[in-house]
Amino acid sequence: MSEHHSEGLQRTLKNRHLQLIAIGGAIGTGLFMGSGKTISLAGPSVLFTYMIIGFFLFFVMRAMGELLLHNLEYKSFVDFSADLLGPTVGYFVGWTYWFCWVVIGVADIVAITGYAQFWWPDIPLWLPGMMCIAFLLAFNMLSVKLFGELEFWFALIKIVAIVALIGCGIYLIATGFEGPTGDKAQISNLWNDGILPHGLSGFFAAFQIAVFAFVGIELVGTASAETADPHKTLPKAINKIPVRVIVFYVLALSVIMTVTPWSSVAADKSPFVNMFTLIGIGAAAAMINFVVLTSALSSANSGMFSTGRMLFGLSENKLAPKAFGKLSSNGVPRNGLIYSCALLLIGVALLYADGDVMHVFTIVTTISSIGFFFVWTVILLSYLKYRKVRPEAHLASNYKMPFGVPMCYATMAFFAFVLVLFWQEPDTRIGLLATPVWFIALALCYPYYKKGLKQQ
Repeated sequence: MSEHHSEGLQRTLKNRHLQLIAIGGAIGTGLFMGSGKTISLAGPSVLFTYMIIGFFLFFVMRAMGELLLHNLEYKSFVDFSADLLGPTVGYFVGWTYWFCWVVIGVADIVAITGYAQFWWPDIPLWLPGMMCIAFLLAFNMLSVKLFGELEFWFALIKIVAIVALIGCGIYLIATGFEGPTGDKAQISNLWNDGILPHGLSGFFAAFQIAVFAFVGIELVGTASAETADPHKTLPKAINKIPVRVIVFYVLALSVIMTVTPWSSVAADKSPFVNMFTLIGIGAAAAMINFVVLTSALSSANSGMFSTGRMLFGLSENKLAPKAFGKLSSNGVPRNGLIYSCALLLIGVALLYADGDVMHVFTIVTTISSIGFFFVWTVILLSYLKYRKVRPEAHLASNYKMPFGVPMCYATMAFFAFVLVLFWQEPDTRIGLLATPVWFIALALCYPYYKKGLKQQ
């Protein structure tokens, strides 16, 4: 074990790293690929879907921010949930969060292979996934700073693509561009068919896919443990979430639905691809393919960063094998990273499995979204307990959660409502029914760690 172990994880991430990690967490493949389906389901009302989800998740982030800053010994929400709600809850939330990111990583590996086939149709199915895993593992093993640098550039590519889309869209609207189908770029496309063209049922159906676009937004909390000045950088990153939601979701999708009527957006394609194709750029498809590839790489990269540190934190709290608590000479939790990366190979195996890959993709991402609901709910429950048992810490806080206690209950009620919506569609219903299997598996493993929990 290295001498870094006593010092703990590195605090070498800078403000620009944390800001871009936060943006990267807020812009995932759910926006680039999933927004076509949400637009086809809800029409222009999809803008309100993203705003509502973003509104409630902002308060989850504010609760997490206040908790992390009141005690800098907390490395993540696993630490404060174990401290405030008991180590048993820490065990369930830590392992569930790890599981969610492994599932997302598996989905990303499948997606990356599909993107690679765009350029090399005959590439062996195993090669892109294996190369991706090896590349990201190498970067994450070297140092925390390299992870931050890699994520910085991945996020920058996504931001540039979205800003370019918005800029091009505004130009097309201003010049009254008319597409090959005769559709004119105009703001009135947003309301020509009504704001709720498919009624409330269509509006509610969009929530199921839109939620997945936000998973990973809490990664800023995991990364905050490794910043040089969390009191300064964490509030900055969290407070900018509403601006990001407006720019990267609401504004981008508004532009897409004004340049072309919402009804012409294909459910199974990225609306970003269609948008750039309209401008007449020959290499548009290749450009967007590169963007969605880096988006999937960014998601997989964030997942590796998160899973390694989750296993490290669990081991520190005696909730996982001791081996996961060892750090390399660079202060990186190497064993947790290697274990998580090995499980990503499941994604490579899935590519050789029979059946509808997209159907499986929908089910596993639903399982992941439900797991994130559990994690976000535990953050809120931890906050409620903190307000009850440490009122003096709340009073002394320089970063108080607005409307603290009532907003916790309102947000949890919203999560329950969305779970009811998950039951309405066949694919998401399978995911909802499958999720308890994970919690049963955790409960079966619980006795192995029970002795360690009692000793804390």
